[in-house]
Amino acid sequence: MASRSTPPTVQSAPNYTVPFIIVAALFGIFGFLTSLNNQLVGKLKETFTLGYGQAMLATAAWFLAYLVFSVPSGKLIERVGYKKTMVISLFIMVLGALAFIPAAMSVSFPLTLGAIFLLATGVCALQTSANPYAAILGPEHSAALRVNLAQAFNSGASALAPVVAAAFILSGVDKVGTATEQAHMLITPYIVIAAALFVLGFIVMGLHLPTVNLTRDFRPSDLNALNKRSIWSYPHVVLGMIGIFFYVGLEISLAAIGVRFAEEQGVSDLKIAGFMVTAYYLLIMIGRFAGSALMTKIRPEKLLVGLGIFGILLMATGMATSGAVAVGCLVLCGLANSIMYPTIFALGIAELGAMTSKGSGVITIGNVGGAAIPPLFGLIADHMGIQRAFLLVIVSYVFIVYYGLSGYKPRRKAA
Repeated sequence: MASRSTPPTVQSAPNYTVPFIIVAALFGIFGFLTSLNNQLVGKLKETFTLGYGQAMLATAAWFLAYLVFSVPSGKLIERVGYKKTMVISLFIMVLGALAFIPAAMSVSFPLTLGAIFLLATGVCALQTSANPYAAILGPEHSAALRVNLAQAFNSGASALAPVVAAAFILSGVDKVGTATEQAHMLITPYIVIAAALFVLGFIVMGLHLPTVNLTRDFRPSDLNALNKRSIWSYPHVVLGMIGIFFYVGLEISLAAIGVRFAEEQGVSDLKIAGFMVTAYYLLIMIGRFAGSALMTKIRPEKLLVGLGIFGILLMATGMATSGAVAVGCLVLCGLANSIMYPTIFALGIAELGAMTSKGSGVITIGNVGGAAIPPLFGLIADHMGIQRAFLLVIVSYVFIVYYGLSGYKPRRKAA
């Protein structure tokens, strides 16, 4: 009796839905914590009787962590993989949140800056691993779409942070109280944050996340060339880092100046002025959801160019007008900014193969723009006015437009 041949088993495509949902939640975590840190400036100014320049060190400490730990985070991914790096990141963030307790108990501004830096170190490692992981969870041609969709959750959580800060951290800023009482208001919120991150760390540890190490363009035969080539020899990676530098700088600058600019333009109610910042972040979120849909029909780099030009026009109009129109231009920049970070990131790590984690580390260095550009923006605003400082934002948009036109194209310098 002839034996029956068994037809070959057809491998089904992997289902990345659950892993993507987990990664999107992590995007929300570091978006919330970054935005929450921005809200601490006013609190620290009152608690420690600081000027705005000194209080802004809280933002500088946060983004300097990206300068120090972005490349080491990429190396950590190479050594232990994406999932373990995410878990390690969450536990570092737990330590950072808990570090606020001794800082508040001793009413120490330097210790508070240290806690901020430690918390940001974990966020840096988490972002370095989550961004490329979202990009490679599926076909490469739709990588920018996935990163934009995940970043939409980042923006939603960023919009939520000012509300949480107002209710649990900033509520005592305008009330009479000693520095000790003011500082102690930080303890409970950061204990809650530490507990939530601790639980989340164990949840991620227990989840099955697919191991994705290489992009489809990489072949084992490339290993010899890979060992000889530096990640810095890829111009689209380096230019992507610069693009992220400009983007993060302009996003933080506009968010930080929003309330004051609204007041200058005649918005007397602080609650309404504060809502402008929330609306700004909500438009970023809405734009990222819409951008994810549009990227099924429009190439990401073209959308990046279009929104960059839109941002330039908004800032030029904001400089030439006043009142509600000028304020509206600033708020609408949230829509212009929406897809920029995730799109630049996805384009910057395109076609890197086994060097994706290294590329992610280099590009994440660009987040230090949040420590460099806002102080410069503030300096210009102090001496020449906020509207003239918009010129710095326009310069940033111009570079982003260039990146979408030409800088994103993967090219390799001669080894």
